[in-house]
Amino acid sequence: MSESIAFPGDKIASIEEFEAGYNTFDDGDMVRASTVGEKNLDKTSRIVSIKHPKMLSIPQVGDIIIGTVAAAMSSMIAVTIDYINGKPTTSKVECVCSIRNLRKKNVALLNDIVTLKILNHLNGTIHATIDEPNLGVLFTKCRKCGGKVVQMRDAIKCTECSWIDERKLSTNFGNSDFVHL
Repeated sequence: MSESIAFPGDKIASIEEFEAGYNTFDDGDMVRASTVGEKNLDKTSRIVSIKHPKMLSIPQVGDIIIGTVAAAMSSMIAVTIDYINGKPTTSKVECVCSIRNLRKKNVALLNDIVTLKILNHLNGTIHATIDEPNLGVLFTKCRKCGGKVVQMRDAIKCTECSWIDERKLSTNFGNSDFVHL
């Protein structure tokens, strides 16, 4: 097998030698590969990256993502990334978003469609935020009956069973064209 091929989790370089580039991450000690591909060590800029024939879509810091809530806990949500900056991705990478500082009972629930902003990559985990006004829930259904919901200030109300629920709604909530392809 070729020395230039890397597999996910492989150690590529020390963080003292190189910085993490595309398709790599910094685990605090080493730069590791996040996908299968060919190592590219740029000695002038001191950045290491992985070239993959089918580029895996890993969001970078500052990217806006749209995804589906895969898990909702009391202090964080895990989101499967479906779109990065409006472009669809099939990699099904997940990110986590802390909701501890928000004063809402339900920021987002399972299967809600949310938009987040990527904060950083830390220890192989992608961290995001939902704190800005344009970030939050884009689409949801009633958690009691599964019916259609409408926005009421900062809450939602079911049109079928009249259940009112609190969520962290995006300023784009209810717009069916939230993805611009």
